[in-house]
Amino acid sequence: MKNYKLNNMNLSAISERISTPKYDRSKVTTGIVHVGIGGFHRAHEAFYTDELLHDPTVTDWGICGIALLDFDTKIYNTLKEQDGLYTLIVKELDGTLTKRVIGSIVECLYAPENPVKVIEKMASSEVKIISLTITEGGYNYDEATKQFDFTNPLINHDLENPQAPKTIFGYLTQALKLRKERGLKGCTIQSCDNIQGNGHFAKKMLLSYVQVAEPELVAWIEANVSFPNAMVDRITPATSPLDIEILKETTGIDDAWPVVCEPFKQWVIEDDFIAGRPAWETVGAQFVEDVVPYEKMKLSLLNAGHSVLGILGALYGYSTIDEAASNADISSFLRIYMGNEVTPTLGDLEGVNLKNYKFSLIQRFGNTYIKDQIDRICSQSSAKIPIFILPTINTQLERKGSIDHAAFVIAAFAIYSVGVNEFGTQLIIKDAMETVLNEKAIASRKNSEAFLEIESIFGKLKNNTTFVKSYINAYQNIIQNGIEKSVKDINSNVLNKI
Repeated sequence: MKNYKLNNMNLSAISERISTPKYDRSKVTTGIVHVGIGGFHRAHEAFYTDELLHDPTVTDWGICGIALLDFDTKIYNTLKEQDGLYTLIVKELDGTLTKRVIGSIVECLYAPENPVKVIEKMASSEVKIISLTITEGGYNYDEATKQFDFTNPLINHDLENPQAPKTIFGYLTQALKLRKERGLKGCTIQSCDNIQGNGHFAKKMLLSYVQVAEPELVAWIEANVSFPNAMVDRITPATSPLDIEILKETTGIDDAWPVVCEPFKQWVIEDDFIAGRPAWETVGAQFVEDVVPYEKMKLSLLNAGHSVLGILGALYGYSTIDEAASNADISSFLRIYMGNEVTPTLGDLEGVNLKNYKFSLIQRFGNTYIKDQIDRICSQSSAKIPIFILPTINTQLERKGSIDHAAFVIAAFAIYSVGVNEFGTQLIIKDAMETVLNEKAIASRKNSEAFLEIESIFGKLKNNTTFVKSYINAYQNIIQNGIEKSVKDINSNVLNKI
């Protein structure tokens, strides 16, 4: 079988082997600038947009992908060489691989190479939406205060070098300033990150920066820029060399960076687009007046569930999420956590069968064909835990509900942060706060509460005697009895009470 490098020139030949865009990409103009062109964006927003572009009347919602950071060089070069094309590989529950080429990214820019070009693109009159997947840590806030962190050296750089920014806030500020100066309309800034109230939060963080960088711009943004909240969902593990090789062997397509994902997808968006929007609802997205209940459900169940499986799985010695989910004790732990501690905090969810949703999560986590790496799920846990797990803890403490399983997860996170599990296996820790986490984790061997002193993660949780008691009990149990027996014990304690 002849191999074809994935690019525009070979698209016709490739279309004889797998599904490819049926629309003329040369006629698609850019209506969306997206910052953060990693796997999730390409499995989610870019996928929905590709679906939409198959409507022959839609030609103005192409995506310009922005590689914002220095370490985004690889994805930028890959997409540039492939004319923005990539293969989406959906790993079905039965092991079937559904493959298609996505063509909605019609432009790519590398911000460190030419920041002014990126600013100009964001300020372009044809761009109606600037969307973001910059991860939880990209919003540059302090967990203890929920305020913008002006101590970040990169923020200080942007304040001093407005035409050569390094953060999303520097870029957005200068682009919006140009729109104002040129008398152009505003645009929508759409967060696609796992933060509750992500649109409101993006607005709060941006205006905090603008108030210092360009204070006269604040009122214009308030009047001309919208920030809809959205809930996004599709499990998208890191692409492995094996995924690339299987694609080449089965189709003859040479794609340097395909995207793999699960079949499930969900996108719930508040319909607040000041400059117009694509009709994503025609391809499966859901527009609602208030996304918060749906978002809270997803963050507290799916995202938190991922972190639970990742942290416990790492201590067990597993390398993938499906391995952890297939362990009966870990699976039982997660079911109890979701049922006893998360569900009471969610309230009514119109149109959602919560029992079925939780059941589907267990199935999705256990998809043996996804092989989501535990070290990927555990990466940047210092930013994830305050968003995914702490709200459940705080609400349960307020309502005097159970927090034992959540406290156990935090204790396991403290032990995980030492960097080695009880079997002597080194753990791959990727976290902006790795040094602090490690120092406090080691200090916890002498003082169990030391880990909770990281206020930027845990806020004032160390002052809550109910939580601290549960946390210390869990921590000492894991240290003394090992992770496997401790998980069995905490599950038994709950089941014995039922």
